Amino acid sequence: MKRISVFSTNDMLATDPKRTAALSSIAAIMEPVSEHMDALSAFLDEQVETFEPELREMVRYCLVNQGKRIRPMLLFFSNWSTDEAPPSPDAIRAAAVVELVHLATLVHDDILDDAAIRHNSDTVSAKWGPHVAVLLGDALFAQALNLATHFDTIEVCRAVSASTRRVCAGEIRQTFERGNAALSLDDYFHVIDLKTAELFKVSCFLGAHLANFEPTVVEAYAEFGRRLGVAYQIFDDMADILGDETKIGKTLGTDLASGKYTLPIILLQHRAEGQAKAALEAATHSSDTADHAELAELLQQALRDLGIQEEVSQRFEAELAAGDAALAPFSNQPSAQRLLSLSKFVRTQMGRISPTS
Repeated sequence: MKRISVFSTNDMLATDPKRTAALSSIAAIMEPVSEHMDALSAFLDEQVETFEPELREMVRYCLVNQGKRIRPMLLFFSNWSTDEAPPSPDAIRAAAVVELVHLATLVHDDILDDAAIRHNSDTVSAKWGPHVAVLLGDALFAQALNLATHFDTIEVCRAVSASTRRVCAGEIRQTFERGNAALSLDDYFHVIDLKTAELFKVSCFLGAHLANFEPTVVEAYAEFGRRLGVAYQIFDDMADILGDETKIGKTLGTDLASGKYTLPIILLQHRAEGQAKAALEAATHSSDTADHAELAELLQQALRDLGIQEEVSQRFEAELAAGDAALAPFSNQPSAQRLLSLSKFVRTQMGRISPTS
Protein backbone atom coordinates (compact mmCIF):
# COMPACT_ATOMS: atom_id res chain seq x y z
CA MET A 1 0.00 0.00 0.00
CA LYS A 2 1.37 3.38 -0.88
CA ARG A 3 2.85 5.58 1.81
CA ILE A 4 1.88 9.20 1.48
CA SER A 5 4.78 11.40 2.45
CA VAL A 6 3.33 13.89 4.88
CA PHE A 7 6.92 15.04 5.22
CA SER A 8 7.67 15.40 1.50
CA THR A 9 10.65 17.57 0.66
CA ASN A 10 8.47 19.23 -1.98
CA ASP A 11 6.35 20.63 0.83
CA MET A 12 9.11 23.17 1.33
CA LEU A 13 7.51 25.04 -1.57
CA ALA A 14 4.18 25.22 0.22
CA THR A 15 2.46 28.56 0.72
CA ASP A 16 -0.71 27.32 2.41
CA PRO A 17 -0.73 28.57 6.05
CA LYS A 18 -1.77 25.19 7.47
CA ARG A 19 0.98 23.41 5.58
CA THR A 20 3.51 26.06 6.61
CA ALA A 21 2.55 25.49 10.23
CA ALA A 22 2.90 21.73 9.76
CA LEU A 23 6.33 22.20 8.27
CA SER A 24 7.36 24.36 11.22
CA SER A 25 6.21 21.63 13.60
CA ILE A 26 8.08 18.81 11.89
CA ALA A 27 11.16 20.99 11.48
CA ALA A 28 11.16 21.61 15.22
CA ILE A 29 10.74 17.90 15.95
CA MET A 30 13.53 16.96 13.54
CA GLU A 31 15.98 19.61 14.68
CA PRO A 32 17.54 17.53 17.49
CA VAL A 33 18.36 14.74 15.01
CA SER A 34 19.47 16.98 12.16
CA GLU A 35 23.06 15.87 12.72
CA HIS A 36 21.91 12.25 12.69
CA MET A 37 20.02 12.78 9.44
CA ASP A 38 23.03 14.45 7.83
CA ALA A 39 25.21 11.54 8.91
CA LEU A 40 22.65 9.10 7.51
CA SER A 41 22.57 10.94 4.17
CA ALA A 42 26.36 10.85 3.95
CA PHE A 43 26.39 7.16 4.81
CA LEU A 44 23.77 6.33 2.19
CA ASP A 45 25.64 8.38 -0.41
CA GLU A 46 28.70 6.26 0.34
CA GLN A 47 26.62 3.13 -0.10
CA VAL A 48 25.75 4.10 -3.66
CA GLU A 49 29.36 3.45 -4.66
CA THR A 50 29.19 -0.11 -3.30
CA PHE A 51 26.54 -0.98 -5.90
CA GLU A 52 27.56 -2.14 -9.36
CA PRO A 53 27.89 0.63 -11.98
CA GLU A 54 24.71 -0.58 -13.67
CA LEU A 55 22.72 0.24 -10.53
CA ARG A 56 24.27 3.41 -9.17
CA GLU A 57 22.25 5.99 -11.10
CA MET A 58 18.98 4.30 -10.13
CA VAL A 59 19.96 3.89 -6.47
CA ARG A 60 20.97 7.55 -6.34
CA TYR A 61 17.62 8.48 -7.91
CA CYS A 62 15.77 6.55 -5.19
CA LEU A 63 17.73 8.30 -2.46
CA VAL A 64 17.02 11.75 -3.89
CA ASN A 65 13.31 11.15 -4.45
CA GLN A 66 12.13 10.31 -0.97
CA GLY A 67 10.41 11.94 1.98
CA LYS A 68 11.64 12.93 5.41
CA ARG A 69 12.75 9.46 6.52
CA ILE A 70 10.26 8.90 9.31
CA ARG A 71 11.56 5.37 10.00
CA PRO A 72 15.15 6.51 10.62
CA MET A 73 13.71 9.31 12.75
CA LEU A 74 11.89 6.73 14.84
CA LEU A 75 15.10 4.75 15.21
CA PHE A 76 17.10 7.82 16.27
CA PHE A 77 14.46 8.93 18.77
CA SER A 78 14.21 5.41 20.22
CA ASN A 79 18.01 5.44 20.56
CA TRP A 80 18.07 8.89 22.15
CA SER A 81 20.04 9.61 25.32
CA THR A 82 20.88 13.32 25.58
CA ASP A 83 20.99 16.36 23.32
CA GLU A 84 24.77 16.40 23.66
CA ALA A 85 25.33 12.81 22.56
CA PRO A 86 26.73 12.52 19.00
CA PRO A 87 25.09 10.17 16.50
CA SER A 88 25.98 6.56 17.23
CA PRO A 89 27.71 4.83 14.27
CA ASP A 90 25.61 1.73 14.95
CA ALA A 91 22.41 3.80 14.95
CA ILE A 92 23.40 5.43 11.66
CA ARG A 93 24.08 2.03 10.08
CA ALA A 94 20.84 0.56 11.42
CA ALA A 95 18.88 3.55 10.13
CA ALA A 96 20.42 3.00 6.71
CA VAL A 97 19.35 -0.66 6.82
CA VAL A 98 15.75 0.27 7.60
CA GLU A 99 15.68 3.04 4.99
CA LEU A 100 17.01 0.76 2.25
CA VAL A 101 14.37 -1.85 3.08
CA HIS A 102 11.73 0.86 2.98
CA LEU A 103 12.96 2.18 -0.37
CA ALA A 104 12.86 -1.34 -1.78
CA THR A 105 9.24 -1.74 -0.69
CA LEU A 106 8.33 1.59 -2.33
CA VAL A 107 9.93 0.57 -5.62
CA HIS A 108 7.97 -2.69 -5.59
CA ASP A 109 4.73 -1.07 -4.37
CA ASP A 110 4.75 1.39 -7.26
CA ILE A 111 4.95 -1.49 -9.72
CA LEU A 112 2.00 -3.27 -8.12
CA ASP A 113 -0.02 -0.06 -7.91
CA ASP A 114 0.93 1.07 -11.41
CA ALA A 115 1.80 4.42 -9.83
CA ALA A 116 3.56 7.00 -12.01
CA ILE A 117 4.42 9.65 -9.41
CA ARG A 118 6.07 9.61 -6.00
CA HIS A 119 7.21 12.79 -4.26
CA ASN A 120 6.35 14.74 -7.42
CA SER A 121 8.84 12.71 -9.48
CA ASP A 122 8.51 9.73 -11.80
CA THR A 123 8.53 6.40 -10.01
CA VAL A 124 11.35 3.98 -10.85
CA SER A 125 8.83 1.83 -12.68
CA ALA A 126 7.62 4.76 -14.77
CA LYS A 127 11.15 5.93 -15.52
CA TRP A 128 12.92 2.63 -16.28
CA GLY A 129 10.11 0.09 -16.57
CA PRO A 130 8.68 -2.52 -14.17
CA HIS A 131 11.20 -5.25 -15.00
CA VAL A 132 14.12 -3.04 -14.00
CA ALA A 133 12.21 -1.78 -10.96
CA VAL A 134 11.66 -5.32 -9.64
CA LEU A 135 15.37 -6.06 -9.82
CA LEU A 136 16.37 -2.71 -8.34
CA GLY A 137 14.07 -3.34 -5.38
CA ASP A 138 15.73 -6.73 -4.90
CA ALA A 139 19.16 -5.10 -4.99
CA LEU A 140 18.13 -2.57 -2.34
CA PHE A 141 16.83 -5.38 -0.11
CA ALA A 142 20.07 -7.30 -0.58
CA GLN A 143 22.22 -4.31 0.34
CA ALA A 144 20.13 -3.69 3.46
CA LEU A 145 20.62 -7.24 4.66
CA ASN A 146 24.32 -7.05 3.83
CA LEU A 147 24.67 -3.99 6.06
CA ALA A 148 22.71 -5.74 8.80
CA THR A 149 25.50 -8.31 9.06
CA HIS A 150 27.99 -5.57 9.99
CA PHE A 151 27.06 -5.57 13.69
CA ASP A 152 28.69 -7.39 16.58
CA THR A 153 25.31 -8.90 17.44
CA ILE A 154 23.16 -10.98 15.13
CA GLU A 155 20.04 -9.41 16.64
CA VAL A 156 19.95 -6.62 14.04
CA CYS A 157 20.15 -9.01 11.11
CA ARG A 158 17.59 -11.33 12.72
CA ALA A 159 15.12 -8.48 13.33
CA VAL A 160 15.53 -6.88 9.91
CA SER A 161 15.29 -10.14 7.98
CA ALA A 162 12.17 -11.17 9.92
CA SER A 163 10.59 -7.76 9.32
CA THR A 164 11.43 -7.87 5.63
CA ARG A 165 9.79 -11.28 5.38
CA ARG A 166 6.69 -10.00 7.16
CA VAL A 167 6.46 -6.98 4.87
CA CYS A 168 6.60 -9.31 1.86
CA ALA A 169 3.94 -11.54 3.44
CA GLY A 170 1.72 -8.51 3.86
CA GLU A 171 2.22 -7.51 0.24
CA ILE A 172 1.34 -11.03 -0.93
CA ARG A 173 -1.74 -11.17 1.29
CA GLN A 174 -2.83 -7.78 -0.01
CA THR A 175 -2.34 -8.98 -3.59
CA PHE A 176 -4.54 -12.01 -2.96
CA GLU A 177 -7.20 -9.79 -1.39
CA ARG A 178 -7.43 -7.38 -4.34
CA GLY A 179 -11.01 -7.11 -5.50
CA ASN A 180 -12.30 -8.91 -2.41
CA ALA A 181 -15.37 -6.87 -1.47
CA ALA A 182 -15.92 -9.18 1.51
CA LEU A 183 -12.59 -8.28 3.14
CA SER A 184 -13.15 -7.98 6.88
CA LEU A 185 -11.79 -5.25 9.11
CA ASP A 186 -9.72 -7.87 10.95
CA ASP A 187 -8.12 -8.93 7.68
CA TYR A 188 -7.50 -5.30 6.71
CA PHE A 189 -5.74 -4.56 9.98
CA HIS A 190 -3.72 -7.76 9.68
CA VAL A 191 -2.45 -6.68 6.26
CA ILE A 192 -1.43 -3.18 7.33
CA ASP A 193 0.19 -4.54 10.47
CA LEU A 194 2.48 -6.53 8.18
CA LYS A 195 2.80 -4.09 5.29
CA THR A 196 3.39 -0.78 7.05
CA ALA A 197 3.48 -1.10 10.82
CA GLU A 198 6.24 -3.71 10.78
CA LEU A 199 8.96 -1.31 9.61
CA PHE A 200 7.84 1.33 12.13
CA LYS A 201 8.01 -1.33 14.82
CA VAL A 202 11.45 -2.64 13.90
CA SER A 203 12.81 0.92 13.67
CA CYS A 204 11.83 1.58 17.28
CA PHE A 205 12.99 -1.87 18.35
CA LEU A 206 16.44 -1.41 16.82
CA GLY A 207 16.91 2.07 18.24
CA ALA A 208 16.05 0.97 21.77
CA HIS A 209 17.98 -2.29 21.47
CA LEU A 210 21.15 -0.57 20.28
CA ALA A 211 20.81 1.90 23.17
CA ASN A 212 20.95 -1.09 25.54
CA PHE A 213 17.61 -0.22 27.14
CA GLU A 214 15.91 -2.76 29.38
CA PRO A 215 13.81 -5.41 27.54
CA THR A 216 10.57 -3.91 28.88
CA VAL A 217 11.51 -0.54 27.39
CA VAL A 218 12.49 -2.10 24.05
CA GLU A 219 9.17 -3.94 23.92
CA ALA A 220 7.20 -0.79 24.74
CA TYR A 221 9.01 1.25 22.10
CA ALA A 222 8.40 -1.45 19.50
CA GLU A 223 4.69 -1.46 20.37
CA PHE A 224 4.60 2.32 20.04
CA GLY A 225 6.16 2.04 16.59
CA ARG A 226 3.65 -0.61 15.54
CA ARG A 227 0.68 1.49 16.62
CA LEU A 228 2.09 4.59 14.95
CA GLY A 229 2.55 2.58 11.75
CA VAL A 230 -1.07 1.42 11.77
CA ALA A 231 -2.26 4.99 12.31
CA TYR A 232 0.00 6.21 9.52
CA GLN A 233 -1.47 3.67 7.09
CA ILE A 234 -5.02 4.64 8.04
CA PHE A 235 -4.11 8.22 7.21
CA ASP A 236 -2.58 7.05 3.94
CA ASP A 237 -5.76 5.20 2.99
CA MET A 238 -7.87 8.27 3.62
CA ALA A 239 -5.45 10.39 1.62
CA ASP A 240 -5.91 8.12 -1.38
CA ILE A 241 -9.55 9.24 -1.52
CA LEU A 242 -9.50 12.70 0.02
CA GLY A 243 -6.02 13.91 -0.88
CA ASP A 244 -5.03 16.55 -3.40
CA GLU A 245 -2.47 15.01 -5.77
CA THR A 246 -0.69 18.33 -6.27
CA LYS A 247 -0.24 18.67 -2.50
CA ILE A 248 0.47 15.04 -1.67
CA GLY A 249 2.97 14.72 -4.50
CA LYS A 250 2.09 11.27 -5.81
CA THR A 251 -0.48 9.31 -7.77
CA LEU A 252 -3.75 9.06 -5.85
CA GLY A 253 -6.84 6.93 -6.38
CA THR A 254 -4.87 3.81 -7.21
CA ASP A 255 -6.22 1.89 -4.20
CA LEU A 256 -9.71 1.99 -5.68
CA ALA A 257 -8.59 1.41 -9.25
CA SER A 258 -6.48 -1.60 -8.29
CA GLY A 259 -9.21 -3.22 -6.20
CA LYS A 260 -7.71 -2.56 -2.77
CA TYR A 261 -10.31 -2.49 -0.04
CA THR A 262 -8.95 -0.09 2.55
CA LEU A 263 -10.60 1.00 5.81
CA PRO A 264 -12.74 3.82 4.36
CA ILE A 265 -13.72 1.68 1.37
CA ILE A 266 -14.68 -1.30 3.54
CA LEU A 267 -16.90 0.94 5.65
CA LEU A 268 -18.32 2.64 2.56
CA GLN A 269 -19.02 -0.74 0.98
CA HIS A 270 -21.38 -1.59 3.83
CA ARG A 271 -23.16 1.76 4.05
CA ALA A 272 -23.29 3.32 0.59
CA GLU A 273 -26.56 3.40 -1.30
CA GLY A 274 -27.84 4.87 -4.54
CA GLN A 275 -25.51 7.26 -6.33
CA ALA A 276 -22.71 6.77 -3.80
CA LYS A 277 -22.80 2.98 -4.20
CA ALA A 278 -22.77 3.33 -8.00
CA ALA A 279 -19.79 5.66 -7.78
CA LEU A 280 -17.97 3.20 -5.52
CA GLU A 281 -18.62 0.36 -7.94
CA ALA A 282 -17.41 2.43 -10.89
CA ALA A 283 -14.24 3.56 -9.10
CA THR A 284 -13.46 0.05 -7.86
CA HIS A 285 -13.92 -1.81 -11.11
CA SER A 286 -12.52 0.64 -13.64
CA SER A 287 -9.04 1.98 -14.28
CA ASP A 288 -10.41 4.71 -16.56
CA THR A 289 -9.48 8.04 -14.99
CA ALA A 290 -11.65 10.15 -17.31
CA ASP A 291 -14.38 10.49 -14.68
CA HIS A 292 -12.01 10.33 -11.72
CA ALA A 293 -12.74 13.85 -10.42
CA GLU A 294 -16.51 13.36 -10.49
CA LEU A 295 -16.33 9.94 -8.84
CA ALA A 296 -13.92 11.21 -6.21
CA GLU A 297 -16.26 14.07 -5.34
CA LEU A 298 -19.18 11.68 -4.90
CA LEU A 299 -17.13 9.36 -2.69
CA GLN A 300 -15.80 12.23 -0.59
CA GLN A 301 -19.33 13.47 0.01
CA ALA A 302 -20.45 9.95 0.95
CA LEU A 303 -17.61 9.60 3.45
CA ARG A 304 -18.81 12.76 5.16
CA ASP A 305 -22.54 12.10 4.96
CA LEU A 306 -22.31 8.52 6.25
CA GLY A 307 -20.01 9.36 9.15
CA ILE A 308 -17.18 7.29 7.71
CA GLN A 309 -14.61 10.06 7.73
CA GLU A 310 -15.32 10.59 11.42
CA GLU A 311 -15.11 6.86 12.21
CA VAL A 312 -11.83 6.45 10.33
CA SER A 313 -10.43 9.45 12.21
CA GLN A 314 -11.51 7.87 15.50
CA ARG A 315 -9.73 4.61 14.66
CA PHE A 316 -6.67 6.61 13.65
CA GLU A 317 -6.75 8.40 16.99
CA ALA A 318 -7.26 5.14 18.90
CA GLU A 319 -4.07 3.68 17.43
CA LEU A 320 -2.06 6.77 18.33
CA ALA A 321 -3.51 6.74 21.85
CA ALA A 322 -2.57 3.07 22.28
CA GLY A 323 0.97 3.85 21.18
CA ASP A 324 1.20 6.75 23.60
CA ALA A 325 -0.10 4.48 26.39
CA ALA A 326 2.69 1.97 25.71
CA LEU A 327 5.22 4.73 26.40
CA ALA A 328 3.42 6.11 29.46
CA PRO A 329 5.50 4.15 32.04
CA PHE A 330 8.68 5.58 30.52
CA SER A 331 7.47 9.08 29.67
CA ASN A 332 10.20 10.65 31.81
CA GLN A 333 12.89 9.26 29.52
CA PRO A 334 14.20 11.68 26.87
CA SER A 335 13.82 9.06 24.15
CA ALA A 336 10.14 8.51 24.98
CA GLN A 337 9.53 12.25 25.01
CA ARG A 338 11.00 12.51 21.51
CA LEU A 339 8.74 9.72 20.25
CA LEU A 340 5.68 11.32 21.80
CA SER A 341 6.45 14.59 20.04
CA LEU A 342 6.38 12.74 16.72
CA SER A 343 3.09 11.08 17.65
CA LYS A 344 1.65 14.49 18.41
CA PHE A 345 2.69 15.76 15.00
CA VAL A 346 1.21 12.78 13.14
CA ARG A 347 -2.02 13.36 15.06
CA THR A 348 -2.38 16.74 13.33
CA GLN A 349 -2.07 15.37 9.81
CA MET A 350 -5.54 13.93 9.24
CA GLY A 351 -6.87 17.47 8.95
CA ARG A 352 -4.56 18.16 6.00
CA ILE A 353 -6.49 15.81 3.74
CA SER A 354 -9.99 16.89 4.66
CA PRO A 355 -11.81 18.18 1.59
CA THR A 356 -13.23 20.99 3.70
CA SER A 357 -9.86 22.14 5.04
